[in-house]
Amino acid sequence: MFAAIEAGPFSMSSIKRVLVTGGAGFLGAHLCERMVEQGHDVICLDNFFTSQKTNVAHLLARSNFDLIRHDITHPIFLEVDEVYNLACPAAPGHYQYNPIKTMKTSVLGAIHVLGLAKRCHAKVLQASTSEVYGDPEVHPQKEDYRGAVNPVSPRACYDEGKRAAETLFADYHRQNQIDVRIVRIFNTYGPGMHPFDGRVVSNFIRQALVGEDITIFGNGKQTRSFCYRNDLVEGIIRMMHGPSGFIGPVNLGNPDEYTIRELAEVIVELTGSKSQLVERPLPVDDPARRRPDITLAGEKLGWQPTISLRDGLAKTIEWFRSIRLEEFRAPTPNY
Repeated sequence: MFAAIEAGPFSMSSIKRVLVTGGAGFLGAHLCERMVEQGHDVICLDNFFTSQKTNVAHLLARSNFDLIRHDITHPIFLEVDEVYNLACPAAPGHYQYNPIKTMKTSVLGAIHVLGLAKRCHAKVLQASTSEVYGDPEVHPQKEDYRGAVNPVSPRACYDEGKRAAETLFADYHRQNQIDVRIVRIFNTYGPGMHPFDGRVVSNFIRQALVGEDITIFGNGKQTRSFCYRNDLVEGIIRMMHGPSGFIGPVNLGNPDEYTIRELAEVIVELTGSKSQLVERPLPVDDPARRRPDITLAGEKLGWQPTISLRDGLAKTIEWFRSIRLEEFRAPTPNY
């Protein structure tokens, strides 16, 4: 007779087979790390267009972690219990580099993960974006705001692709009773950001540390809200395991609002840089304001950010100081 195995924190009944698409990206890698540490069997899927294998290299020796190089615009057949769909370029320079491929990643990627979830009876979460609100006419943005998006803008491949993906998730839920979850992610930053990803935080820190002029697009009065990576990933996990029947969408972001110029000034102060702020023309359809209303996340998930901007930036700057920039390749020419 075999002895009974006591159920511990990682008992067989609690271990999930988890697929993270875009799992080698900035948020995906941290999510994979969290899932591995919780004892789940994790499959990281990525085509490495805007990410690097080094993001998950420390996980490769773990017995409960697998890495697959694959493009989610093509079907994949796996047996899983949960899917976190994070696959898609997220920085403007990257998603505008190949806009048709960006749209395919959002739409075909959603179709393929939803089809997989239907076959496996898996729960599936869509990482959507605050970009679905466009250049908002309502401030702060609540989930019932339908947005002001220009469908023929250079940004539309990302904005409309994510909106279409949300539609697919909602329709698969209604038609096929798939257990779906939708989160709308606002600006996020933290250790592990690609130094050449084109995002404002990574641009400013990289420029400040090497003593370059800090490039501000427009007059710097446009606002954003910046959420620290760990807080954001905690919100994603809480949504996956949130109340039954609550599919979202739900905003995840930090409601503290800063101008881009204020962000630059804080980074110059924290780095001790002598960099000067210089203005450049504002990109087409760049939103003037962006701030999430996270009331719903608080009510349904008991979630709110805990890391202040200054503390989060200090941790991020420390990480940037620890890396060698020459070891990172720029994912596209448009950084």
